[in-house]
Amino acid sequence: MTTEISDRSTVPAHHTATGEAPAGGRGSDYAALSREVKQSGLLKRRPGYYSVKVGVNLLLLAAGWTAFALIGQSWWQLVTAAFLAVMFTQTGFIGHDAGHHQIAASKRVNNLLGRVHADLLIGLSYGWWIAKHNRHHSHPNHVDRDPDIADGAIAFTQDHARVRTGAYAWLARHQAWLFFPMLLLEGLALHVAGVRALLDRTGAATSRATKLAEAGLLTAHLVGYLAALFLVLSPVQAVVFLLVHQGLFGLYMGCSFAPNHKGMALFAKDDKVDFLRRQVLTSRNIRGHRLTDFALGGLNYQIEHHLFPSMPRPSLRHAQELVRAYCARHGIAYHQTGLFDSYAQVLRHLHEVGGPLRLRPELEY
Repeated sequence: MTTEISDRSTVPAHHTATGEAPAGGRGSDYAALSREVKQSGLLKRRPGYYSVKVGVNLLLLAAGWTAFALIGQSWWQLVTAAFLAVMFTQTGFIGHDAGHHQIAASKRVNNLLGRVHADLLIGLSYGWWIAKHNRHHSHPNHVDRDPDIADGAIAFTQDHARVRTGAYAWLARHQAWLFFPMLLLEGLALHVAGVRALLDRTGAATSRATKLAEAGLLTAHLVGYLAALFLVLSPVQAVVFLLVHQGLFGLYMGCSFAPNHKGMALFAKDDKVDFLRRQVLTSRNIRGHRLTDFALGGLNYQIEHHLFPSMPRPSLRHAQELVRAYCARHGIAYHQTGLFDSYAQVLRHLHEVGGPLRLRPELEY
C-alpha cells in the first residue's frame, strides 16, 4: 500500500469547522479510528501550549507595531511591513484554531478569541470565515458544495473553465502562471469578502447583535490601521506600506492554504463516499519538521485536521502515524509530499484545468 495518491480525476467518494466529525455507525471505519484517537488522549485540550502561543504571538505583534511607531517616516518601514505580514498570518492561524474550538473547552471563549484575533487584530470577518469554512470541511473538493473550489478568479474544474469567455477564458488558460502573483491580492480579497458578508441582509444565520459586534471590531481595526499608516508615514509611504503588507499577507496565507486540497481528488455533484475516505482522499499533507509546523500553522497535517477538526494543533503531528497506519491497513491512499512538490502539483492541476481552453483561442475575445 503506497502512501502517495496521484489521481487528480473526479472520484466517487460531515462535519463542521467548529466541532467533531460524526462518528457514524459503531462499526464504521471512521468510528474505529476515532476510538483509537480518543483513547490516545490526542483530543485533550492543550491550555499550556495555547497560553504560550497566544501570549508570544501578541507580544511579537505588539513589537512590530511598536517598531513601526519608533521608525517613523522611513522606507525601512517596508521591512516592518514584511514582518507584520508574517505576524498577521500567524494571528490568523490562531483565529483558525479558535474557530475549530481547538483552544478552549468553552465555545464562548473560543469565539471571543477568534473574533479578537480575526476581526480586531487583522481585519478579517470571523463570522464569514466560520460559515464558509464549515461548508468546506463538510464537503472538501465536492463540486458545487465546497466554496473553496467554487468558480471565481481561478477555475478549479474543467467544467468551470469551459464556460468562460473573454478575459476570464484568457485568465483560465494562464492561471497556472498567474496563480502566485494573484495571491498578492488574496489579503485584500478576504477583507472585502468579510465586509460584504456583514452587509448582506440575507445572511440570517448570524444574529443582529453578533453582526454589530463584529462590525464594530472590524471598524476599529480598519480605522486604527489606516490612521497609523497615514499619521506616521507620508502619503506615498503609507500607500506603498499598505500594498506591501497586504500583498505579502495574502501571499503567505495563500501559500499556506493552497497545498491542502488543490489538485487532489474531486467529487462530482452526486458522488457518495464515506466520511473517512472523503476527508483523506481530498487532503494533502506536507512533509517537514517543527519549522514547517510553525510556518504553516499546523495545516501541513491537513488529513488529520480534517478527520479531527477540534484536535489541538500540537497533537496533530502525534496523530499522523496513527492515522497513516490505519489508512494503510484499510487500503486508503494517504498523500504526503514536500512543500515545493505540493506547489508543483497544484500548478500542474491548474494547467490541466485550463488545457481545453488553450485549444479554443476564439474564446479569448
